[in-house]
Amino acid sequence: MDLGLRGKRALITGGTKGIGRSVAEHFAAEGADVAICARNAAEVATAVVALAQHGVRATGRAVDVSDGPALGAWVRDVTEEFGGLDILVSNVSALAIGQDEPSWRAEFEIDMMGTVHAVDAAIPALEVSGAGAIVVISSVSGREVDFAAGPYGVFKAALIHYAKGLSYQLAAKGIRVNALSPGNTYFEGGVWEKIERDKPEFYREALALNPTGRMGKPEEMARAVVFLASPAASFITGTNLVVDGALTRGVQF
Repeated sequence: MDLGLRGKRALITGGTKGIGRSVAEHFAAEGADVAICARNAAEVATAVVALAQHGVRATGRAVDVSDGPALGAWVRDVTEEFGGLDILVSNVSALAIGQDEPSWRAEFEIDMMGTVHAVDAAIPALEVSGAGAIVVISSVSGREVDFAAGPYGVFKAALIHYAKGLSYQLAAKGIRVNALSPGNTYFEGGVWEKIERDKPEFYREALALNPTGRMGKPEEMARAVVFLASPAASFITGTNLVVDGALTRGVQF
């Protein structure tokens, strides 16, 4: 299937590792120009070089998404550099599962407001794209109560609601908005690798919850994101796509 992404311009927050990096790689492989950000400038530079190997325009910047003005400025700079913007993927998460006030503030500033600020800055360009699409990365923890109940789960749930509301508000402007809720996703340097090393019993318990007998891979999440953002999904908006290998048991209506 031709996803219709060649020549499109995609911006991904948190694009140097894990799901975000795989999303950027898959967009580039489809012929889309890609822009990524992360807090580590060296990692951004390395990722940009790799993405450019696909023969597309690739750019990146060290940005802390909790800094709203800096994030907005970067989105606008990418739009100017690319001559427009077609796709926004909001991916960064604080991964804060503590019950203390700093965890609540981190989730609000990074997951929630980091998404809001990116969306607000991108909307003017997406309106004139002709194929404007937003994908918000949430989590299965936003659908069900699990070990991440608290700030992480609460704001992941809020992101699903935010995406649904946006889908209605922006439909007339030709912008589609969807959420993607990954299940536990394992990758080198990721949270589950650290848990496997530092809390092996908890890791085994988490792994046993999935009837497939394994955790997801970044590329399995990325393929779903890229499809949702592509013109091939032109009549899909307002959905929350769960990619979890049957981990969750709740029925989603």
